[in-house]
Amino acid sequence: MGWTIALHGGAGDIPLSLTPERRQPREEALRHCLQIGVEALKAKLPPLDVVERVVRELENIPQFNAGKGSVLTSNGTVEMEASIMDGTTMDCGAVSGLTTVVNAVSLARLVMEKTPHIYLAFDGAEEFARQQGVETLDSSHFITAENIERLKQAKEANRVQIDYTQPIQNDTKKETAIDNGDSQIGTVGCVAVDGNGNLASATSTGGLVNKMVGRIGDTPLIGSGTYADARCAVSATGKGEAIIRGTVARDVAALMEFKGLSLEEAATCVIHERTPKGTVGLIAVSAKGEVAMPFNTTGMFRACATEDGYSEVAIWPSAKIE
Repeated sequence: MGWTIALHGGAGDIPLSLTPERRQPREEALRHCLQIGVEALKAKLPPLDVVERVVRELENIPQFNAGKGSVLTSNGTVEMEASIMDGTTMDCGAVSGLTTVVNAVSLARLVMEKTPHIYLAFDGAEEFARQQGVETLDSSHFITAENIERLKQAKEANRVQIDYTQPIQNDTKKETAIDNGDSQIGTVGCVAVDGNGNLASATSTGGLVNKMVGRIGDTPLIGSGTYADARCAVSATGKGEAIIRGTVARDVAALMEFKGLSLEEAATCVIHERTPKGTVGLIAVSAKGEVAMPFNTTGMFRACATEDGYSEVAIWPSAKIE
């Protein structure tokens, strides 16, 4: 048994024709963030520190739907959310409705460590951030030209949509767009286990394009988008409402605990038997150092590495990049 790390940059209906200018920056970012995590594990940092460090970096990369690249609400504003969980202690923290906090995942950890609570949101979370002295910036910092265009497309199509959505080309496609979002996904997350079997998970997102102000997804909900215990650590990505209904992250752990399934068996069951096709992906590691990265969408930006030297960066099924 040795350390293992996995991370994701969102899953969804990612077309094989995805242009290099959209694909390559994400691939490079995954490699960069994976290396950060690997170096942290080699330096014997606790898994909780590792997943926070990796997700902070993912939040700072505008190509992903978290932090700097967060998508916009129907009002053209950002509302970011994140959560983090320590599998050894089962301590956890979560935040929602952030508009100025540079790294939501770190504020979630402060909620876990500095308050008697698990979850803070909106004005209360922003006030707590100021009290703790975490880095904040004007909300305009988080708004990118690409996400302004995404919001425009979503409003024209009268739909809530998720990251990686391709522009609607004609009226026929517009008529088939569904109001509660299509199969395009975007969130970031990281899971890690050290050589002693200690586990941790963290997830962060900007949510859905054109979402209602005040909407909360699966990412900050412990047991849905994020979960870690003594058996495994899980971070989910996909349509938040589907993940919440299926308590996806906890379900993986529950299948291992109560049915005795392996990590691979449990993760595969949750993704391919318990959630609607085209809605969900996840990354997971076990206390034994196993890794699973299943998804029922077209693709998922993902990466993993193990202490024995295995490394993978991929988008589509059986499409290892390195």
